[in-house]
Amino acid sequence: MIPHQQAFMDAYLSTLSAAERGAIPQTVAEHFCADEANANECARLIAAGIKRASCSLLAAYEQANEPLPQVGRLCLVLNWAQQPVCIVRLTEVSICPFEAVDAAFAAAEGEGDGTLGWWRDAHVTFFTAFAADVGLSFNEQSELVLEHFEKVYPL
Repeated sequence: MIPHQQAFMDAYLSTLSAAERGAIPQTVAEHFCADEANANECARLIAAGIKRASCSLLAAYEQANEPLPQVGRLCLVLNWAQQPVCIVRLTEVSICPFEAVDAAFAAAEGEGDGTLGWWRDAHVTFFTAFAADVGLSFNEQSELVLEHFEKVYPL
């Protein structure tokens, strides 16, 4: 994290006890989505408490040899300009084939009209392009990493 991002994270961490701080497995700073308009919209939805979930392609973690996110991880949500917007805590991580994602998860993602149909259409487009860009393939059976989170700062 760069200094102003770390200062934002530190402001939140200072509200926690030493035991609570010690229980945090990871801290990251990142924007959601791969373009400016969507990254800024996702940051707005997260800050408003509307977006409470996100997903990614499991094969991308495997390809990069990156560990999966851990429950308890703190994420400093950034806008496209890398400015801090809020902090979320990861509450649940699961693996699910794309075709098995349900309406409750789509609603928790909080994007578009909140329906499973909108979610599926948007994510088929996104994951197909993303997978092609990084040399992977995507289909309805591709496994996703589903993440649920809660906004913890500022409240």
